Amino acid sequence: MCILKSSVTHFILLSLLVILILTSEAAPPYSAYVCSTDGSYFKPNTTYQTNLKALLSSLVSNVTGLHDGYYRTAVAQGSPDEVKGLFLCRGDVTLATCQDCVAAAAENITRLCTNTTESIIWYDECMVRYSNLSFLNNIVPGVNLKNTNTVPDSDSELFNNLLATTLNDIAATAANSASGNSKFATKEVEFTRSQKLYSLAQCTPDLTTFDCNTCLASAISSLPTCCNGTRGARVLLPGCNLRYELYPFYNVSALSNQPKVPPPPSGKKNTSIIVAIVAPIAVVAALFVLGCFLLRKRASKDYNTFIQDPIPEDLADVESLQFDLATIQAATNNFSNENKIGQGGFGVVYKGILPNGQAIAVKRLSVTSLQGAVEFRNEAALVAKLQHRNLVRVLGFCLEGHEKMLVYEYIPNKSLDHFLFDPVMQRELDWSRRYKIIVGIARGILYLHEDSQLRIVHRDLKASNVLLDENMNPKISDFGMAKIFQADQTQVNTGRIVGTYGYMSPEYAMRGQFSVKSDVFSFGVLVLEIVSGKKNTDFFQSHLADDLLSYAWKTWSEKTPLELLDPTLRGSYSRNEVIRCIHIGLLCVQENPNDRPSMATIGLMLNSYSVTLSLPRQPASFLRGRTPTRLKDGLDSDQSSTCSIPWSTNEVSITELHPR
Repeated sequence: MCILKSSVTHFILLSLLVILILTSEAAPPYSAYVCSTDGSYFKPNTTYQTNLKALLSSLVSNVTGLHDGYYRTAVAQGSPDEVKGLFLCRGDVTLATCQDCVAAAAENITRLCTNTTESIIWYDECMVRYSNLSFLNNIVPGVNLKNTNTVPDSDSELFNNLLATTLNDIAATAANSASGNSKFATKEVEFTRSQKLYSLAQCTPDLTTFDCNTCLASAISSLPTCCNGTRGARVLLPGCNLRYELYPFYNVSALSNQPKVPPPPSGKKNTSIIVAIVAPIAVVAALFVLGCFLLRKRASKDYNTFIQDPIPEDLADVESLQFDLATIQAATNNFSNENKIGQGGFGVVYKGILPNGQAIAVKRLSVTSLQGAVEFRNEAALVAKLQHRNLVRVLGFCLEGHEKMLVYEYIPNKSLDHFLFDPVMQRELDWSRRYKIIVGIARGILYLHEDSQLRIVHRDLKASNVLLDENMNPKISDFGMAKIFQADQTQVNTGRIVGTYGYMSPEYAMRGQFSVKSDVFSFGVLVLEIVSGKKNTDFFQSHLADDLLSYAWKTWSEKTPLELLDPTLRGSYSRNEVIRCIHIGLLCVQENPNDRPSMATIGLMLNSYSVTLSLPRQPASFLRGRTPTRLKDGLDSDQSSTCSIPWSTNEVSITELHPR
């Protein structure tokens, strides 16, 4: 009897152990997570923590009543301790799987991100997010995960072409989805006889079609940097996610069991029905093609009129900005080397002459982005809206086949670096001209930051991106290029860094965080270069400094700031203006972004001596004497290059993780 009782006890204990093991194994592993983007934390046992617990509990309990796998709510709405939250389940998973995933995410997110005011966690089957801020920032931060296996070199071109087409198609399908699993799409296409390419795209259902398209375009554009040649990859963003693999990673059978339209019955009766349907469609299609041809021909005839007229305020008709490839080829002598006037990371620039005699500059964009034609057209039209006397005017774009080009007004003089860093040409820049250039650049950046409709962060402000017109007035170029290349929003951080070593702020270069204060840092570097006539990346060993910023700080702290001044200006300059510009430059390159002035404040500093300037702190230590090897290699060889740096150092912006 005792033996039997003991056996039963052991059986029960063993059963409980098995159940515990199975339960722990059933908990899904998370793919990635990102904690607070601005380092904000809440104290334990506070109202915010209570509200957060209530929010996560609400998310878990509301899974069962859903049909689209998405739920968004807020606790203590309108109060200082308000917390917002949402979850999104993958479009193909069952309700039970969704509930298990959300429950696991709600439990783990507070464990992984202890006391942070905002966090996001991704699983294969779901995503959970909470924040004390608005959810309008749906583009960043983001995480890229890649399959460690690669496609054979012999198949890489075929794979990349197939991948680009497939991802653009699936993004469009997901963005335009309006029923069922809203904003969700999958696709499988044949790669080889034995392999298929499986892809998935999904946005949160609250996004508009445009915002979903933008988010997925941003995801697609990050793939060449992080995951080129890999057999699979995932891009996880707060507003959307994208994945592809050479194996089925979603529930193919569940998605393939959708009701299908039955094939039409055969027979003579049906032949007449088909003819009756197809004939009108064919006529309509023929008329449509004929109409497009006539409109195209009319646009070609009216082309010179468009070039001579000012760009209208309303750019709803994007087609009016589009140039024919044949026209561009003729204008640039088929992109001949004789017409080449510049080259950078975004592409080659050619001078062209239109049939009416107008000179243009054509930037032929490098094919480094998987961004679709629709997204490029929309972004180019938006950038064309930016009109300011200190910005290079965008006249339009060309989009045919694989070609993507931007058409600018032609600026007769070369870029600022051509004059500033040449021992002979720099003599043409006396102090009055240099001060005028500094003020003009400040006005142009202020317009981008605060006065334009789009609020653009340039992200690559440097001497080679400032052109000089016939009167030596500065005109900023390449604004909006990060937006065009990536369909990226000008928010707080990014997994793909676009910039030039020597001009990048430390928080952007090291952590992928960018803002208007990143441009302020670049402006400060540019001001110190204009005053000194030296590149920031030049070494100042004779002055016991590693770079221009260090040397400028050394002269400032030793109360000899005029030693920084370009020797060619010693004969004629305004002492007060020079010292004030050095002061402003040092304020702009401070390590903490909050210590840097805004461009509006800088404008007041340059135009009014009644504005009191605060004392600058030592420039960013990131640049002094310890150049990051990953930055230095290949980045400071050509000052006109614009590069993408696929790395970041902290949990705020992770660009490469191994899938769990």
